[in-house]
Amino acid sequence: MKIYQRYIAREVSAAILLVLLAFLALFAFFDMLGEVKNFGQGGYQIQHAFGYVMLRLPGRTYELMPLAILIGTLYALSALSRHSEITVLRVSGLSTAALLRGLFQIAGLFALLTFLIGEYVAPPAEQAANQLRLKERGRTVRDLRSGLWVRDERSFINVRFVLPDMRLQGIRIFDFDERAHLRSVTDAAAGEYVAPDGWRLTEVVKTILHDGSAEVEKLPEMRWESALNPDILAVLMVSPDRMSLRHLSAYTKHLSENHQKTNRYDIAFWKKVIYPLAGLVMVALALPFAGGHYRATGISLKIFSGVMVGILFHMLNGLFSNLGAINSWSPLMSAATPSALFLLAAATMIWWVERR
Repeated sequence: MKIYQRYIAREVSAAILLVLLAFLALFAFFDMLGEVKNFGQGGYQIQHAFGYVMLRLPGRTYELMPLAILIGTLYALSALSRHSEITVLRVSGLSTAALLRGLFQIAGLFALLTFLIGEYVAPPAEQAANQLRLKERGRTVRDLRSGLWVRDERSFINVRFVLPDMRLQGIRIFDFDERAHLRSVTDAAAGEYVAPDGWRLTEVVKTILHDGSAEVEKLPEMRWESALNPDILAVLMVSPDRMSLRHLSAYTKHLSENHQKTNRYDIAFWKKVIYPLAGLVMVALALPFAGGHYRATGISLKIFSGVMVGILFHMLNGLFSNLGAINSWSPLMSAATPSALFLLAAATMIWWVERR
């Protein structure tokens, strides 16, 4: 790497990290304020809220990285241009393509960091944060008013409560035959997953339906084999955008095997793949500012523009995900369209600046 490339990489990387830390501090402050109302619920105190906020920081880092890359690159390029360093490099023969390649190398490293955080750090940290919060507040997780509902082949499972350690309370299993006739209803007070044997249900009442009659069995304990497992429960307790690719793939497979719609999770899967690459789009968007008249334009205005562009990108990401799920669009198209639109806008801006 040449000396000027190392210099630009150092300045841009430092600016991105500084912006990211500022955003994380700001969001952590607001998250902490949001937890104040929960103090005193169960054993929930300020130290638990602090732990909850800290555990959510990897997820915040994943969300904010593209915006930090955009604003940090804008700031660094504006500062370099204000001191005429970009101008000197351009006069010395540095082309726009060469500068863009250097910025892509920097953004590529941050893209890799974003992927690693989103895949291996943020999901378990988010789950740990939720478990800490629920445990200390003495609450359980409900998916619907009637509890959590899951389909497993010919069975429909209703779980009233899912505890933070993935134990179940208030389980009801409706088992149907191949003609969609109800065969049995199993009620259990509690269930605990014991690998590799499956679920151990306690205080079981099983009602077996025959033609015109019913037989009731009461068992203190029963073994229950099901595709439902703690990993799937963990998936159901978080939004698709917070899941890892492994969990998304496993749950999408589970839905497909049970002939259920997977479009929402397919879109989330492709967003997870494409989202880290948004950093490359962000540096491409920032580059046109390096060819403008910097002495006439303040850095604050560029940063404000970067914030607006970043917010617009985030909104379009959410919008196309929802539209794709509603209209059954191609998951890849729904996930890639915002990045493609912004990359096209960046290319147009670079072409316009070069013409000037």
